[in-house]
Amino acid sequence: MSAVFDGAPLTAMQSPQPPHNTMSPQELALEIKAFISGVDQTQGRKLSIRDHARCAVRLLRTVPACRGAALEHLRGVYDEYVVTFLQDLEGEGDNGVSSSGTSGLDDVIQEIHTVLSEFIRLNPKAWAPLVSTWAVDLLGQLSSKHAGRRGAPHSSSLNELLQLWMSCAATRSLMESYSQCLAAMLAWCPDACVDALLDTSVQHSPHFDWVVAHIGSSFPGTIISRVLACGLKDFCTHGYQGATSTDIPSQQALPSLSAAEKSSRVPKIGSVVGILGHLASRHSDSIKKELLRMFQESLSPSQATSGVGLRDSPPQLRRATVPFLLQLAALSPTLLGAVSAELVESLRPPVLLQLQAQFQGLPREELDNMLGLAVHLISQSPAGGPRVLRFLVDTATPASVIMSGLTPAPHEGVREACDRLLQLLLLHLHKLVYNRPESEDGYLLSSSSPTISSSPPRVIPFLEELRGHVRELCAETLRLERKRHLWLHQLLCLLSVYGGPSVATEALCQLLTLAQTQEELALASQLHTPLSTSLPGLLPAAVTCCVAQIHTQSLGSKELGQLLSNLASTLQSQEEESKGGSTGGMSAVHASMGAQVGTAVSSHLHDFCPLLLHGDPAVSQAAARLMSCSQLPRAASPAQLLVISRAAVAHFFLALRQRHGGDGKAEGGAGEAVSCSTRLLSRLAAFSPLTLKSVLQQLVEGALHKGNADLFGGQQEEDGEDSSFTPDLGASLLDINCKFGTTVNFSGSVWSVFHAGVIGKGLKPPHSSLQPDPNRVTENQQTLLAVVIQCCSSSGNNTNNNNGTSSGSARYHHSDQLFEEPAPISAEAAKVVAVALVENVCPDVANGELAWPPEEHARTTVERDIHIRRCFEGNPVLFHLLSVVAAGRPALCYCSVVLRGLLATLLAHWESSREPVALDSPWHLQASCLLVSCMGEGQLLPPVLSNVHEIFPHLTPFEVRLLLLAVWEYMRGNSPMPQKFTFSAEKGLFYRDFSRDGDLSRYLAPLYSVLHKNIDCLGHLSWRFQL
Repeated sequence: MSAVFDGAPLTAMQSPQPPHNTMSPQELALEIKAFISGVDQTQGRKLSIRDHARCAVRLLRTVPACRGAALEHLRGVYDEYVVTFLQDLEGEGDNGVSSSGTSGLDDVIQEIHTVLSEFIRLNPKAWAPLVSTWAVDLLGQLSSKHAGRRGAPHSSSLNELLQLWMSCAATRSLMESYSQCLAAMLAWCPDACVDALLDTSVQHSPHFDWVVAHIGSSFPGTIISRVLACGLKDFCTHGYQGATSTDIPSQQALPSLSAAEKSSRVPKIGSVVGILGHLASRHSDSIKKELLRMFQESLSPSQATSGVGLRDSPPQLRRATVPFLLQLAALSPTLLGAVSAELVESLRPPVLLQLQAQFQGLPREELDNMLGLAVHLISQSPAGGPRVLRFLVDTATPASVIMSGLTPAPHEGVREACDRLLQLLLLHLHKLVYNRPESEDGYLLSSSSPTISSSPPRVIPFLEELRGHVRELCAETLRLERKRHLWLHQLLCLLSVYGGPSVATEALCQLLTLAQTQEELALASQLHTPLSTSLPGLLPAAVTCCVAQIHTQSLGSKELGQLLSNLASTLQSQEEESKGGSTGGMSAVHASMGAQVGTAVSSHLHDFCPLLLHGDPAVSQAAARLMSCSQLPRAASPAQLLVISRAAVAHFFLALRQRHGGDGKAEGGAGEAVSCSTRLLSRLAAFSPLTLKSVLQQLVEGALHKGNADLFGGQQEEDGEDSSFTPDLGASLLDINCKFGTTVNFSGSVWSVFHAGVIGKGLKPPHSSLQPDPNRVTENQQTLLAVVIQCCSSSGNNTNNNNGTSSGSARYHHSDQLFEEPAPISAEAAKVVAVALVENVCPDVANGELAWPPEEHARTTVERDIHIRRCFEGNPVLFHLLSVVAAGRPALCYCSVVLRGLLATLLAHWESSREPVALDSPWHLQASCLLVSCMGEGQLLPPVLSNVHEIFPHLTPFEVRLLLLAVWEYMRGNSPMPQKFTFSAEKGLFYRDFSRDGDLSRYLAPLYSVLHKNIDCLGHLSWRFQL
């Protein structure tokens, strides 16, 4: 009878009861005896489960003192119902046959539920606390007792478990009764109901989780706030009282704690974590708001206006809030990820000061434990990692380098605390990244421990999230603010080691792309140095990643130009180091990195060459700079070499045009582009005979192209010019014809029919074109000749310099010794230029036409000769190219047809000229002098005849014709053949012995006659024409 008259239920008996059917004392006595003995007092038979349960319900209605005993007996009724329900499920699973064992208890369960619901509704203060504790405890017992049954799902299958128990009438009735009690107690005593839920969850978890999930879904706001409040009180009572060092697990000890140990230290916090974890899937926002509210109210209790605030809580409870939240987050990654980002946003300077003031008086050991726990939480945070990192870095950065903005500088104490926290975080990440697992006692295992190799890779959520923010991290690192860039650079190194080759490659690629100064670029080499030992082949992979960015066009023009410039600077640092000798230190590191980058860039040179023709001048200039200091790939195919050569030559002419462009660009940058392009062409020419021929041919072709003619003083012909639209300038065609009629009439000669007009239309209008700047033309011509001579000179060293890295640029290094003795022009290279000249000036001529016909034969090639003369008139650079060919004897022999055509037109001009002196025809005089000079330089003429151009300005047109005719006769009698030249091994040049050509005096008679006639003005030059 002690169970019947338990003292706990007596308190509820004093409350008013709902009206029931009254029973006589004798009937009540019989009911009590029947309930206690389990035997019907009138019939003497044993009561069935159904009858016994109805007896308990009648006593529950009528005898308040029997309340506890009746509820205790009803536990067995509910248990019997659940057993029968599960047996039915198992039977259905076996043979599909269902028993009817629960049919006799369905109405009893419904009756019990009705009675309890009525009691709660009429007198909630008396019945709700009792029924809620009884119902939730019974649910926990039933869940744990029958968890192992064959028909019950596993505890991890929460949805299936919830579906199973909610389909059972008994457990569903208990759930509804508890929900009714909770709803009734919310207004005046919610803690008791929630405490019962927490106690049961601790005792019966995880089989009780389905109850928590259902209750939490029905009362999310209330359950979340009350669970947290009860958990905080329990934590303060059991886990935080006394503030011992064992209350908060340290950074090293936390991962090794088991779930049982944590629950024994803090009895209800595990249940709190479980309940909130179930609610997080659907009510994460409510949980987040409640956690943030608790944090804010613990610091500013006066601001608590809603919810279960901490305004009236004792100071000890408020001080325990932050450790409680840290412990809660450590036990639940879900809660940590939900609240971390918003928590960081709320940490403004005033809040940080309040935190500092709150923990200022704590013992040092406890503060260290809290810092260790915070470091662990940051490293395990699954979300908000970049935001947390930015907050720590911004707060820990010294105030002198913080960017001026809306956020004020943090307090010095706060800054030092964040500095220490950041240092501890980097140290902790370093231990995790380098796979140093922790032993059970919290000490780090040595690197020789056999467990290291067998342990699986450790996932670090903080670094996992940062893997997607490598570009932002690199950009922040390159800001070069003191301390800040050191922290971020160390973190970037750890992230690269953790993420493997992919992350390390991306980080190095981003540093090469974003660095804008040499100091920033040095960070790339500083990152590569520690990674190179564990990640071989990192630099080639980074260069490949850069090339992939170029192909996908993911970089803007500015970033692309910066990337190319940084790669070029890295290569040039290696060249400077190799020239100046290794001095150790960082210079040796840069040189080592530069050598590897150079090898990688060399293998992708064909990918960089299209950038030489990029629309942005800065990009094309940076590409030329990179390629000019890169080694040419030794395994490159001929097709790739030709593509590179074509792009390099095109960039050369583009750089010439941009050097004096009218768009306001600085000449210094454009001049550097020309210099880089010159160096690149020189290296290409020195690489192989194939690239030499390609470069020289395209240089000649580009120089003679009408689109580039203005660069070298040429005239651009207007396409589509129609003579029918030419204006009549008023000149008389009759007068022009009469003037031509005064010349010597060669019967049948074509010289008399080439007039500059059309009958009925008048003269052709003179070609009016803008005259280019003479200084610009001269500079461009000198640059072109320098490139051609440099290519022709460097080709002689092909056998000793197959990679084309030094000989091409040796000619123009700033050394007086090199300028005094320039390398001789290669005969083979000069021959390439000569053949290219002939092909571009008169492409219909075969290369075999070396012999000179009689002067009369020129009448049959008038059209071709006029075309040759027009080419020389429109392209003054042709004479300079001829001088280069002449220097590479005997290459001028292959220009025989061009020389012959030009000389023929000059003879015709001087023959028809009626000017008093030759100076009146300036172009023809200059062309005659340059032609004879080139033929003399190429040793097509003997020294006596090669000097006749010196007296041309002092002669009349007729006398000039006589001397040129003597040159023609000599060339006809001594055809320009390469076989007449012999090679001198001492000087490395070809020479011609004119003594083998016979007597030269017969060609000098006109010369001596002219000298004798003009002895007054040419006497001082007579010694130049002696045999």
